[in-house]
Amino acid sequence: MAIATMSPVTGEVLRRFDELTPEELEDKLARAAAAAASYRLTTVEERAGWLQHAADRLEKEIESVSRMITTEMGKTFRAAETEVVKCVHGLRFYAAKGPAFLRDLEGDGGRVGAKQTFVTYQPIGVVLAVMPWNLPLWQAMRFAAPALMAGNVGLLKHASNVPQCALFLEELFRDAGFPDDVFQTLLISAGRVEQVLRDPRVAAATLTGSEPAGRSVATIAGDEIKKVVLELGGSDPFIVMPSTNLERATDVAVKARCLNNGQSCINGKRFFVHQDVGDAFIEMFVAKMGALVVGDPMDEGTDVGPLATESGRRDVESYVDDAVSKGATVLLGGERPDGPGWFYPPTVMTGITPEMRMYHEEVFGPVAQVWTVPSLEEALREANGHPYGLGSNLWSEDEAERELFVRDVQSGMAFINGNTTSYPEIPFGGVKRSGYGRELSHLGMREFMNAKTVWIGQDA
Repeated sequence: MAIATMSPVTGEVLRRFDELTPEELEDKLARAAAAAASYRLTTVEERAGWLQHAADRLEKEIESVSRMITTEMGKTFRAAETEVVKCVHGLRFYAAKGPAFLRDLEGDGGRVGAKQTFVTYQPIGVVLAVMPWNLPLWQAMRFAAPALMAGNVGLLKHASNVPQCALFLEELFRDAGFPDDVFQTLLISAGRVEQVLRDPRVAAATLTGSEPAGRSVATIAGDEIKKVVLELGGSDPFIVMPSTNLERATDVAVKARCLNNGQSCINGKRFFVHQDVGDAFIEMFVAKMGALVVGDPMDEGTDVGPLATESGRRDVESYVDDAVSKGATVLLGGERPDGPGWFYPPTVMTGITPEMRMYHEEVFGPVAQVWTVPSLEEALREANGHPYGLGSNLWSEDEAERELFVRDVQSGMAFINGNTTSYPEIPFGGVKRSGYGRELSHLGMREFMNAKTVWIGQDA
């Protein structure tokens, strides 16, 4: 895939970028390794200050950066603004909380025959981040902010269709005062990730992306015995019980399915509704999905912009066509509009069965699958039958139902009466084929640190 900015609205190539030559890539790797040797010796106060400077600068450029995001991947300008604001918050969160996360963890020396014992958290060096296009700043930031606060050096291999966002991040950290080469962008194709990950100067990797990409990176990292964090696909269940407020639940269901033009791993994708409120939910859900405005993502009145890539729209179409050919019912949408760009309408489907691809796989676009179920237990059985386990969502006012959901849903995150999202303050990640490891919070920072045990004997 060419490294280029291509408008999802028109399909026009707006700007092309040259891929790094072998010599240029080698130079970047050498400079990253040199930077890691010195950057690890900087103080936590210095790193916190640089993160704060980055936040201040980004805050001043919210409008221009949001326009860049929308231009490159097609989300609405309002959604892009929200993403940039979240990045500002993430930077400030780690600037404020990072020093506490990095404090030594004292142990009970007397119980192990020592005068003192503690765990000290130390950076591991150069970390490669392979990031996707759907949240081009936030996905990278939730790696970069904790990694840089921890004293690690970052190499960003971003998606090939968001090169301007990738280069902006390198510029942002450099201009914030971080030492030279502490954060670098690598404009390379996906086929060259293996070379970088196998390089002995690279200590670990983090990847957010598809299951095949995760499997490839995990295999390489395993062969090299290097740490890797994987955040892969999701087909999150959204369970609605009779005790909830249907007006509120359907409002959030629409947002959960169509946020980011339906292109997020934690979008609600499979809706399991108790049969007692099934007809009412479906009627309200279809009406609200149908009221969404699809159009130019720069327009304030637009709710859903185009999909980010032409191939992405083809994938969504193939899932819908496959399901329809095998008996599924389309209640809304289901056909691409005429005209330029990679638009696809909000779509609601029922009658999804195991013979259909979308039953087992992730549909990365604004397509909702709805089932009615007789009980929460049946909803959980269906929800847990999927190979992914990233986020999950329950709408219920019943305490026993909430407890059952938290106990039994097979996911890395469980949200009740609110939309699944990510915050710097809480861990983010999944189970099963959604990957392993955690991003954000203190857990995300410590994924790429050496938790070194120190034991000091009694004085002679």
